[in-house]
Amino acid sequence: MLGELSYEGVLAPEPDGTGGESTGRGAAGYRLRLTKDVTYRFRARRGAYGHWRVDPRSITPSTDPLRFLALAHDTVLGLSGDTTGHLARELLATLSADTRLHTTALTVAELAELDYAALEGHQTGHPWLIANKGRLGFSAADAARWAPEARTPRRLPWLAAHRGLARYRGVPALATPELLYADELAPGTRAAFARTVADHGRAPRDYLWLPVHPWQWDETIAPLFAAHLADGTIIPLPTDNDLRLPQQSVRTFLNTSRPRARTVKLPLSILNTLVWRGLPTERTLAAPAVTSWIQSLHDADDFLREETGVILLGETASVTVEHPLYDRVPGVPYQYKELLGCIWREPLDPALRPGERARTLAALLHTDAHGHSFTAELVRRSGLPPRQWLRHLFAALLPPLLHFLYRYGTVFSPHGENAVVVYDSREIPARLAVKDFVDDVNISAEPLPEHASLPDEVRAVLLTEPPAFLTQFIHSGLFVGVFRYLAPLCEDQLGVAGPEFWALVRTEILRYQERFPQLKARFEMFDLLTPRIDRLCLNRNRLHLDGYRDRPERPHAAVHGTVPNPLRAP
Repeated sequence: MLGELSYEGVLAPEPDGTGGESTGRGAAGYRLRLTKDVTYRFRARRGAYGHWRVDPRSITPSTDPLRFLALAHDTVLGLSGDTTGHLARELLATLSADTRLHTTALTVAELAELDYAALEGHQTGHPWLIANKGRLGFSAADAARWAPEARTPRRLPWLAAHRGLARYRGVPALATPELLYADELAPGTRAAFARTVADHGRAPRDYLWLPVHPWQWDETIAPLFAAHLADGTIIPLPTDNDLRLPQQSVRTFLNTSRPRARTVKLPLSILNTLVWRGLPTERTLAAPAVTSWIQSLHDADDFLREETGVILLGETASVTVEHPLYDRVPGVPYQYKELLGCIWREPLDPALRPGERARTLAALLHTDAHGHSFTAELVRRSGLPPRQWLRHLFAALLPPLLHFLYRYGTVFSPHGENAVVVYDSREIPARLAVKDFVDDVNISAEPLPEHASLPDEVRAVLLTEPPAFLTQFIHSGLFVGVFRYLAPLCEDQLGVAGPEFWALVRTEILRYQERFPQLKARFEMFDLLTPRIDRLCLNRNRLHLDGYRDRPERPHAAVHGTVPNPLRAP
């Protein structure tokens, strides 16, 4: 909390003039006056992008975040009472989840043996957000059942929605819902679903089927679609009997019964990490078209397809179910326009080559209860010197992201959950997998020839940004959101100093630019090496901009000042 709020400029600690040699190289003492009677003191090391790395053992007079909030909310933090109340609840929920994780924690050696699905249940959340597991709407029993740290695969119920309410979209290979259901559902399950609809006196061909989160069913679908349940335009169906495991996003489920089956992404009307976690209707409808366009770029590009081997986990089919009232009333809070639907995403397992294994990028930030880093464990297993291993990591991650940016004016949000590192049999980073296109793909607002193939329905839903800001998605998603924390870990546990870490990142960017000199104008248009970048703030949005109020549009990260870019010079 102290480190992230200081990074975002919400707090302004002052040097207290004391050194900190005993707490690590470069550490210094800071003070933060909360009231006339209470001053907090701590030691911290500063890092790239203005990062604060606070030594938790040095904090006085208390390390209790709730006590700090009670003292600082109206003086130093400048929060309203309602924001303070909701924030305290989010912090308590996060601490409860952290306690569950702590009491069931494995060593990094044990974690390295887990498969992709199982490892997700041991991740600790986004380090940038201080309340990263707030999940407002979940009770304690809900969290014990449905949070990823519960690590419990469960069956999902399905429902049938009349085509007067529901719409289907699919990539060309799944042009009709029948093609999707033939892949996803056993013949006996399809027969049972059709029989259930027929038993209600309805024609099965008039309905679309989709899974639903049981929490969403109980809290949102049953009360808000009560009329449609009563008149039979929505009909409850039994489960398909597959066991599914929630990922870190909470609303996305991996199929553990059939790992080669598609992942499902479901709306979940909880407030977690800035937004309500529903599925926006327009974006859900457009997801397969977005996938088709992104994958067409990949398939026609030898560098992406052959040299990088990047895996694009497409969102290949979707069903949306509109609410006849909420979807038609202007100004209604966006949470009421994201209530019911499903996106089917391609699974990761079939895309892996023999001997490969995959883990989300977030796993590299994990440190176990003994202080051992997951990254250091993988480096040890690889047998490579740390610097060489990091060169492999950056060579796996950056070239495909840079190519989409420079060549196609298109950028993903490669944060710790959406970016997946694929390792070879020696635990050496080999290539990148990317997911969550429709929510996190942005394109240049300045027209480019490469956008001529963009279908109108895709153009209508993809967010656009000026070229100078488009680079922020790589800076903030990857460099600030992940590497800002990975660099200190590598310094402490691998002996790779911070400046050397960032020099390796810069070298990989320059290596790409040397590989494609014909894109020189694009390197200047999408300049990743500017002296300073905008400081995007995630916590400030909650504390000072949106609070916990309802609003008609989804909020975005706040911009507050700038920070020095460590990639500007070696």
